[in-house]
Amino acid sequence: MSLVGEIAPEFSMKAVDGQSLDAVVEPKRYAGRWLVLFFYPADFTFVCPTELRAVSARRNEVLERDADVAFVSTDSVYSHKAWMDAPADMGGVGHLTFPMASDPTHSVSRAFGVLDEASGQSQRATVIIDPEGRVRYSLVHDDRIGRSVDELLRVLDALRTGERCPVDWRRGEAVLSA
Repeated sequence: MSLVGEIAPEFSMKAVDGQSLDAVVEPKRYAGRWLVLFFYPADFTFVCPTELRAVSARRNEVLERDADVAFVSTDSVYSHKAWMDAPADMGGVGHLTFPMASDPTHSVSRAFGVLDEASGQSQRATVIIDPEGRVRYSLVHDDRIGRSVDELLRVLDALRTGERCPVDWRRGEAVLSA
């Protein structure tokens, strides 16, 4: 069931933000901004760190679009912290510039329709919520395929126009008129 066009479900998740285990990811924290919920299957995996590092490295480009990102998995904040602190040769993800939220009850992943019930893990999914709290974008990928940060930024740009944007549209190009 797609939530696109609907008001996003309410949620509150503990998160690791920098070195803090006391951060909270919830809609009111991002009021008036775009929020990207970047769901991923699990810490200490193969594809996930490539995605989280890539998005994190482009933090300024996300922020200049009046947007924020929250990385979300069903792992605990303690697992997130251990993953950040682990050496790279031990599978560590390193410092990330956006919070890593924990959904151990699976309630947030389930509410957004991205929980793999069989594994108890979030699917590799991207959900974009607009500044008014409405879901504007939702996409689920095969767990073996990493997402494109360029495409994420392009979609944010297109959504921010509030207009119809043709295939492969880029910021600064003409939108479609009615």
